[in-house]
Amino acid sequence: MITAGDDGLLRLPPIPLVIGLLVAMGLSVGLVWLLGSSGLMAAAYAGGLLTLMLGLLLITRLKTPPAARDLAPPDWSVTHAAIENKRVAIAITDRANRLTCANSTYRDWFGIDAEPQALALDERGREAANAAARAAWRDGRGEVELLRLAQSERTFRLTVERSGRGEDYLIWRFREIIEHRSYDGVAESIAGPFGATMSRAGLEVALVAPDGVVIEHSRGLAERTTGQADKSLSGKDFVQLLRSDDRDRIYFAREGQQGSPQTLVHIPLDEPGAKQVSGADEAPSLMLLVDSSVGVGGAWEGSGRAAVPQLEALLSALPLGLALTDRDGRFLFANKAFLRAIEREKSGLPQFPSDLVVAEDKAAMSDTVRRFAKGVAASGDMAVRLAGDKEEPVSIGLAGVRGLGDAAVLLSLSDSTEEKRLRRQVAQATKMQAVGQLAGGVAHDFNNVLTAIIGYCDLMLLRHTPGDSDYDDIQQIKANSNRAASLTRQLLAFSRQQTLRPVVLQMPDVVSEVSQLLKRLMGGRVEFSVRHDRELGPVRADPQQLEQVIINLAVNARDAMQAYAERKGQPDLKGRLTLATRHVSARDARKMGIDIMPANDYTVLIVQDTGGGIPENVINKIFEPFFTTKEQGKGTGLGLSTVYGIVKQSNGFIFADNVPGPDGTPAGARFTVYLPVHKGEMPAPRRREEVEDAKASDWSEGGNLLLVEDEDMVRAVAERALTRAGYSVTPAADGEAGLAAVANSGIEFDLIVSDVVMPAMDGPAMARAVRRVKPTIPILFMSGYAEEQLRNEIDIENMHFIPKPFSVQQISEKVAEVLSGQGKTRR
Repeated sequence: MITAGDDGLLRLPPIPLVIGLLVAMGLSVGLVWLLGSSGLMAAAYAGGLLTLMLGLLLITRLKTPPAARDLAPPDWSVTHAAIENKRVAIAITDRANRLTCANSTYRDWFGIDAEPQALALDERGREAANAAARAAWRDGRGEVELLRLAQSERTFRLTVERSGRGEDYLIWRFREIIEHRSYDGVAESIAGPFGATMSRAGLEVALVAPDGVVIEHSRGLAERTTGQADKSLSGKDFVQLLRSDDRDRIYFAREGQQGSPQTLVHIPLDEPGAKQVSGADEAPSLMLLVDSSVGVGGAWEGSGRAAVPQLEALLSALPLGLALTDRDGRFLFANKAFLRAIEREKSGLPQFPSDLVVAEDKAAMSDTVRRFAKGVAASGDMAVRLAGDKEEPVSIGLAGVRGLGDAAVLLSLSDSTEEKRLRRQVAQATKMQAVGQLAGGVAHDFNNVLTAIIGYCDLMLLRHTPGDSDYDDIQQIKANSNRAASLTRQLLAFSRQQTLRPVVLQMPDVVSEVSQLLKRLMGGRVEFSVRHDRELGPVRADPQQLEQVIINLAVNARDAMQAYAERKGQPDLKGRLTLATRHVSARDARKMGIDIMPANDYTVLIVQDTGGGIPENVINKIFEPFFTTKEQGKGTGLGLSTVYGIVKQSNGFIFADNVPGPDGTPAGARFTVYLPVHKGEMPAPRRREEVEDAKASDWSEGGNLLLVEDEDMVRAVAERALTRAGYSVTPAADGEAGLAAVANSGIEFDLIVSDVVMPAMDGPAMARAVRRVKPTIPILFMSGYAEEQLRNEIDIENMHFIPKPFSVQQISEKVAEVLSGQGKTRR
């Protein structure tokens, strides 16, 4: 009988079963004939059985697939043909990482037997490729934005995808990352259908290297110069293809003066900083030969006026920014690349080229355009500053053209938007680093002065009581000194040299700590809201400094919203401040394409306001110290610079941008802080009582101290403060004097209190020398630099730290805390 297989398809019965069925059918027909004694009845019965059998066989024939149940193994020759691609190297591997198939591009780039996971990549690239393969097996797809071959400058972008009936193969696609140049694709356009269209219109095109050798050309140019459209002119000297008569009219050398005169238009494809095709110092040039003798029914008029539309069609298709002006210097035409380069895609061309540049460059621009329009045909370039970007000069190429009617000057300008963005980022980073070093140095020296001032104020206050005539004056001096100390801490924060005490924490906890304070700071005219994302990762940062970041950004937003309301003449206009936290995965961070930010998991803090946004001309300066847009006396210019320093010192990133409104204009500013997710374990929370007990000290009497400080005023204040606290203090002016006191004074010192930066021998060098003879003596360093930075650079055991400036009480308490921690007892 006919049965159904496991896959639901009907199957023919085996041959023995078919023979048995036929025998049974014959016996049943004979039995009907014997019982019915009628041959006609037996024949009818036999016919019915035969018809039923044939019908079932026919149905089985139709429903049974032509192929066998098990599919044949893949035909890799067909796969190889399907994955052929000249620009992408494609390889297929199986579960055992064996190379099963690869296209010709893969074999040409990496070799015939090179498996993707065994390519000669650098160490980081090999790890990234293996991670992409694991992601593909797990998620179906993995990718790497940048792979670099070892001992090579070639870079690739890799995507890996899982495929196959059983999903047991990986498809690897390598796309080479090639530096984009403004003239990329020009050669292909010339040699293709576009060049043929230009030839039919009477315009021949050639791409010529700086040494005059033809790189690529239209088929029509080959036919006009050699008589054979298929003949290649590559490698030939372009000038040798032409001749000129005594009136400087240009003809094809093959046709001579019997041919039609040509108008030669030279378009330099200069792009500063690009890797040149020919290896010379300049980029190739585009040579246009316009047939100027054909009537209107063909292509051109003798005056060349009809040439302009065809020329505009050519210029529009080229990726380089090109524009035409007439003899009076008025713009006739500009392609999209030119409008994009001058950032006027929506507003269009102005009347004159001089309208594109700043006021200082207008006269020079006008004179240069007129000179090229009315002089002999020549080319050159000039550096100008565009009106929309006054800080970045650009190079505009100019070429005089003749025989094209009104068109007299060809302007060329590369779209360097990306190049300018990268250049601004490098310049900004360099400037911020230099200013940070200067600010850190100034703050360090200033802290020494403030330490002395605050210390002497404390000593004087010990001799005065409230109500004395001098008490209030001394308190005022100390208050102003503390205010100056706050400014130095902001400078140190910007230069990333402040002392941070990072802990592992959750961002929403920090936001909740400052929310009540922010509501009071915002007042009644600002709506304050907080939104938190789910599954936020922990971050490692100083909670107090992180609170300072949030407060500074919020206060800055409040001031911006108030100023915006005043500018609109609506002082009662309410603003809205939004604090939000988000989780950004490494994959999302990679898709953002921010070069300076590694592809890690981040916890993000977003502070957004409705204050009208940040002006484009100052958005790149807002993190610089002392830069402010507020009125004089209303801001120090250190708020955002402090935020920048704290975030950077916490290994994070901060970006500022404008939020567009419904009409496209900025509706507000948005500051986005990215802090990397902490990968270690979360520490157990400590109770407040434990923290307070850890800071407590039971040391209150005596001890021999060695005080090493090169600043006389700081040394004098610290000596008086510690002597007054009951310690026996031996002062030293530098590291050598301190080392000599340890070796020759005969005093058994309990603690060394030392500055870090000193002439001759600094504090760390002295400490290491002392430890050779006194290996257990504790060291307390005084410095204006960051504690974490010093610990990383000094790396001395049993080292303690107190930041400058400090008060008399702070230095005394710190010494007592250190001595108490050494297991000393009361004397």
